[in-house]
Amino acid sequence: MCTGMRFSRNLKKLAFAAALLAAPAYPQGSNSAVGIFESRANVGTAILPGSVNYDAARDEYTITGAGANLWGSVDGFYYLWKRVSGDFSLTADIRVRPGSSAESHIHRKGALMVRQELTPGSVYADAAVHGDGSTALQFRLAPDEATAEIKPEVTAPATVRIERRGNRFTISYIPKAGDPPVTSAPQVVEMKDPVYVGIAVCAHKADTLETVLFSNVRFEQR
Repeated sequence: MCTGMRFSRNLKKLAFAAALLAAPAYPQGSNSAVGIFESRANVGTAILPGSVNYDAARDEYTITGAGANLWGSVDGFYYLWKRVSGDFSLTADIRVRPGSSAESHIHRKGALMVRQELTPGSVYADAAVHGDGSTALQFRLAPDEATAEIKPEVTAPATVRIERRGNRFTISYIPKAGDPPVTSAPQVVEMKDPVYVGIAVCAHKADTLETVLFSNVRFEQR
């Protein structure tokens, strides 16, 4: 490798590291509503600008976002949300697009997410679909603790749902159109009203953008 190319790559790495260190603990939100959601923003380690294209006629949200991960004790993702109190369910068909490059991570993901705060280490629960088709109920029980998960034996489901009843969260998947749903055991995750509920995209790499299509999005208050 020539000296010039090596120098250019080193500058890129330094710029990325500086941007990551400068990323705010709270997201810089947009006040513009999109579809059923009130606002949108990067959270945590998502340092590249996210975007959304909403097709009202088809009720589809095409979301592109970055973020190092939704895991561990610190999250990074692009988020569309609304604030809600009480019991509810959120349902959608989630399609993780083919990777944007050969280096795209198999665990890039789209998720239906319920979150206490918009801080990177907030308590949360989500129903996630990964780039390799795997699924999970992910949750963090206390601020800044490690994420845990429950993994049903469902791959690339047709439809996904997360439901809140008090502090009990369940996820349901319809493996293929017309199949009966597969429902997880309830998981207790304590959150105070109001909570943030919405749809999220995580690239699993802070300096990469990936795209997920959410269609047939339905929010129901119980």
